[in-house]
Amino acid sequence: MIKAVLFDMDGVLYDSMPNHTSSWIKVMQNHGIYMSDIDAYMNEGRTGDETIDLISKREGRIIGREERKQMYEEKKAIFSACPQVAPFKESGELLKKVAGSGLKIMLVTGSGQPSLLDALNDDFPNIFTRDNMVTSFDVKHGKPHPEPYLTALCKGCLNASEAVVVENSPLGVEAAVAAGIYTIAVNTGPLPDETLLNVGANRLLPSIAALLHEWDKIIKELPAN
Repeated sequence: MIKAVLFDMDGVLYDSMPNHTSSWIKVMQNHGIYMSDIDAYMNEGRTGDETIDLISKREGRIIGREERKQMYEEKKAIFSACPQVAPFKESGELLKKVAGSGLKIMLVTGSGQPSLLDALNDDFPNIFTRDNMVTSFDVKHGKPHPEPYLTALCKGCLNASEAVVVENSPLGVEAAVAAGIYTIAVNTGPLPDETLLNVGANRLLPSIAALLHEWDKIIKELPAN
């Protein structure tokens, strides 16, 4: 049966996507590349290197490896200078509920943003360690490639049928589905619900508050493995 819940970070645990979006747009502008708000949400979950490569090529630019590295460092600096990111009000309570039910918790994020990764233990004490986290530093391929979630399954000694994923982005849902994991989408951003359903989300909720409220019911209704 279900043994673990794999959580994305940005847009699931933290209300961080507005800061990520403005930071990406600013760094792209600094390098003469157009990027929209929707671009940021549609590409959430990719590694920084992949995001820069994809958007720059779309805009007719070829960005070399060193410039991509420089751009991502600029993006991290701009993000760190933004107003402090707070967890969603209900995310801490949700994690406590999941942990209290005996399920293993893992983090699977495409982020390599040190300010957020460092804040996890302060915001969610005794929940996350490096042993139950997969970040951009742990994978070669970011979402929508299934590698981040396959890596989490391996780290957690789990079969795909023993896990549930909580995601908010189309690429994250696509990655989890490709890894064969039951996926709950929480639409905390501006994208239409269909964007998450069309890439295979098994269940859709409008907020972390709704997920917290429905959690016990959802777990009971999960298909038998």
